[in-house]
Amino acid sequence: KMDDDDDIPQLSSHTLAALQEFYLEQQQREGMKTSQGFNQYSIGSIEEDWQLSQFWYSDETASCLAKEAVLEAGKGGRIACISAPSVYQKLKEQDGEDFSVCILEYDRRFSVYGEEFIFYDYNHPLDLPENLLPHSFDIVIADPPYLSEECLRKTAETIKYLTKGKILLCTGAVMEEQAAKHLGVKMCKFIPKHSRNLANEFRCYVNYASGLD
Repeated sequence: KMDDDDDIPQLSSHTLAALQEFYLEQQQREGMKTSQGFNQYSIGSIEEDWQLSQFWYSDETASCLAKEAVLEAGKGGRIACISAPSVYQKLKEQDGEDFSVCILEYDRRFSVYGEEFIFYDYNHPLDLPENLLPHSFDIVIADPPYLSEECLRKTAETIKYLTKGKILLCTGAVMEEQAAKHLGVKMCKFIPKHSRNLANEFRCYVNYASGLD
């Protein structure tokens, strides 16, 4: 809660309005579920939505991946997060650092982040805004929502389109061969953890000499 925080950063009026809507809807949410057929895409507090196969990283893992991305993007670097909102949120906490970041995400609740949010559906991997130029990101971090060859293959098209070269992929250990085939990435020693334990063993993959090894 924001009460006892004196140094709250000043938010734009647009963001403030969105936040107020947020809290209001959070209060109304329980009542709405029954009467109006609750709209899961309304901006509520952004919790995991399992219907969208969302699982947030633990705080420690998100911090670690965010640090790695900043390091590898370099000064003034550009970072793209594909279906990896918890890393995006960690990156945004490091305000004032010299990098920029975009979030490509299917869940429109993340549109509260304004222009950095890009609606993304892996079924249409190159259906991207014109201002997302090819090979314009120093590093792309991706966490495809499903452990399927199709999902990885399509997300890989987006990754290869956006990255200048560096790729940091997070997906199940079972996808190791597919990840090598579609993206040329190798498994790191670093083991990503989630805030809730997943049944599938989860790993990170990179195509450069990484601090995660």
